[in-house]
Amino acid sequence: MIALAGAQYLGVRVCLAIGAAIVVGHNLLDTVWPAASTTGTTGPFWVVLHARQVYEAGTFWIYFSYPVLPWIGVMFLGYASARLFQGPARLRDWRLARIGIVLVVGFVLLRALDFYGDPHAWNFYPDDFTGSFMSFLATTKYPPSLLYLLMTLGPAAIACAYAERLPERVREVLLTYGRAPLAFYVAHLYLIHALTVLLGVAQGFEAEQFLTHYRFYPKGYGLNLAGVYLIWIAVVALLYPLCRWVVSVKARRSDWWLSYV
Repeated sequence: MIALAGAQYLGVRVCLAIGAAIVVGHNLLDTVWPAASTTGTTGPFWVVLHARQVYEAGTFWIYFSYPVLPWIGVMFLGYASARLFQGPARLRDWRLARIGIVLVVGFVLLRALDFYGDPHAWNFYPDDFTGSFMSFLATTKYPPSLLYLLMTLGPAAIACAYAERLPERVREVLLTYGRAPLAFYVAHLYLIHALTVLLGVAQGFEAEQFLTHYRFYPKGYGLNLAGVYLIWIAVVALLYPLCRWVVSVKARRSDWWLSYV
């Protein structure tokens, strides 16, 4: 956001060109950039430009979860794509659908050829279709590889192209979340951690064992995949009233800082 605050004065087309160059080209750094560390390191600080990194500082750990350079590229593309949503609805949907299809097809082709776009190759298992399929989809999010962005932004663009065909009630719910993104993001961290402590106590652990980073949770704690999805749905539903309230405040007031919430 800080980078975009300055780059926006260069114009939409420049931001689009820079963003596209970063998203398409940053995987060229995969073989020359220092490997990410998640256990503490004394490596150079600039490693965080393209890799997740943990630095030990006495009793504290400084954790860089979001590699800076690739996400700046995504931010610039998002800013430049705003014009797609400002035109006539029919033309907007036509463009979004075709852009989404191109991105999805591009993902399938690049992943199948397996020569560029992600630092991790996929594996084909002759007797395990599910394993092969999951390996095909297992792209890298930190940093977001070109293939990861193609396989996520492509379907997202297609979904946006057909979003207005959803029932009005469903659209209003989705718009409510979309109009309070930062409020949802910040609140979900605290809600999930609170649920984590409650679940841990219910499973027989001490609450104090969860007052730390999730990487240090006790062995044996957790849920199966179905349980994870259940908690995910519950968190989204529980935060709807908060998002609705934030949206109502933003509708009544015009304070500059509310646009960031």
